[in-house]
Amino acid sequence: MELLTLIDLAGSVALLLWGVHMVQTGVQRACGARLNSLLARMLGNRFQAFLTGLGITAILQSSTATGLMITGLAARGQLDLAPALAVMLGANVGTTLIVQLLSFDVSSIAPAFVLTGVILFRRSQGAWRDSGRVFIGLGLILLSLRQFLMLLSPYTHKPELTAVLASMNSHDLAAILLGAAITWISHSSVATVMLVTTFATSGTIPLETALALVLGANIGTSINPVMEGSRTDPTARRISMGNLLVRCVGALVLVPALPFISALMARLEPDAARQVADFHTLFNVGLAVMMMPALTQYARLMLRLIPTPQESQQSSPGKPLYLDRLLLDKAPQLAIGSATREAMRLCDLLGAMLSAMKDGLRTTDPNKAGAARPLGNAMEDLGAAIRSYLAGLDPDTASQPEMERAEDILAFCTQMLHAEDIVERSIVPMVQKMARQRIVLPPDLLRPVLSMTQQLSHNLNICATVLLGRQTQENNPLSGQKDFFRDVEIEATAAYFERLRNQSTEPGSALEQGDAALVGETATYQLTLLRDLRRVNTHIVAAASYPLVTEDEQLFLGKEAPNAPAPSAGEPSSVAPTLKADTES
Repeated sequence: MELLTLIDLAGSVALLLWGVHMVQTGVQRACGARLNSLLARMLGNRFQAFLTGLGITAILQSSTATGLMITGLAARGQLDLAPALAVMLGANVGTTLIVQLLSFDVSSIAPAFVLTGVILFRRSQGAWRDSGRVFIGLGLILLSLRQFLMLLSPYTHKPELTAVLASMNSHDLAAILLGAAITWISHSSVATVMLVTTFATSGTIPLETALALVLGANIGTSINPVMEGSRTDPTARRISMGNLLVRCVGALVLVPALPFISALMARLEPDAARQVADFHTLFNVGLAVMMMPALTQYARLMLRLIPTPQESQQSSPGKPLYLDRLLLDKAPQLAIGSATREAMRLCDLLGAMLSAMKDGLRTTDPNKAGAARPLGNAMEDLGAAIRSYLAGLDPDTASQPEMERAEDILAFCTQMLHAEDIVERSIVPMVQKMARQRIVLPPDLLRPVLSMTQQLSHNLNICATVLLGRQTQENNPLSGQKDFFRDVEIEATAAYFERLRNQSTEPGSALEQGDAALVGETATYQLTLLRDLRRVNTHIVAAASYPLVTEDEQLFLGKEAPNAPAPSAGEPSSVAPTLKADTES
């Protein structure tokens, strides 16, 4: 029976973790990129960062999920270390809200949550469907905790368990270590605190030991991000280690005062469940109050303890190299030049992704094509840094042509990121799927794919040159490239249908029919790759169209438009209609 109870307890913890996961994914899918943009806007100062961390964690029901988003913003240079640490302080307080809620008997509304979530998930679309996941997750959390407490209630007065827990009396450090170990294993401070609440309510452990276990739970929930986080990113390590050190120091400071705190809380609140929940909240609120004024100095301490390696700049291709924020106000034209240099790096990264994809086509190793995924993440980080940098341009300081140039660079980056999205989400998974199925395109089918890939690399080089040199519309070197890709795809499609017609008119043995089916499937992969490569080229051509200049813009740049006819009366000099028609085609 004890073994079955352990399995049931483990299942309850697993259900709790799965409910938290469903809440996180539901909120993130419902909000999408707006959640990150909301975070970026709400982190103006430490107080706002604290409230943002508290609110986001109360919604996601996980400080780990909040920490991952904050780490991503900090790694891209969009958030300083001090506000990031303030967010984590708020996240610590946010995790206590679910404990406060569960200290009351709210398990009876769990079926209503699940029912509402299932209806929304099955009957709705879009954000409402994802909201259904949130309701189902909340219901699973409440059900798992009720099951957890019901399984433990018969064992709260077992002599063996009572003897083990009695040995923790007046040994607060041992209780802290036990609470940290349980939380680290279960990956949930909520489950640990609710377990402590059950023992305290039944009188199995005294209040002082319960408070020590709660301190251990706070430490244990900070260990997982340190153990499972990135060991190479110094920004992530500073945030997770900074949060762990704050909780460890806070717990050690309170150890001598635990007898007095337990006596005071016993007088103020007779209910043991409320005593544990209130102490859990007050501990994190107290840490936030103590640390908020000193976050700047604490951030400097973490920078000294975890310095940035010299080689980190080279090992992270997504980090900007040329964006100097001092130029935004003092020299807008130089700032635009710096953003242009960073935008050219997007072409290099996309070319490296195509090269990794091409290597994957020649082998049956999925990791060859998988090497393109980190490059895609680097492109997204670099594009976000460029957008954030150009958004800092002051329209009162920069001239109108400079602001228009900044908009052109933003449009260029958008098209390049669209091309990256096609490569990462469509082409690379297709090549990896072929590798896992041990499918390699025969030479006659591989030749058009390689031809398109080689032409894409050539077009990327031209695209970067156009961005730097700002050619005129009449001299756009990529104006006729769409015909090449269209012709290659049409020729491959015609060959595919010709092959199908030949197979239908020449029936053979079952073995030959199986080989024909395999060849047909392989040709289907080829057509899909050609279609996606042509889509990538469409975005590259569109990206090269934005830096094209008119005669008036060349005069601003101090150049003469070569052989550019003067616009007639009433004829607009803007190239926007042409660009719109080219993009639509």
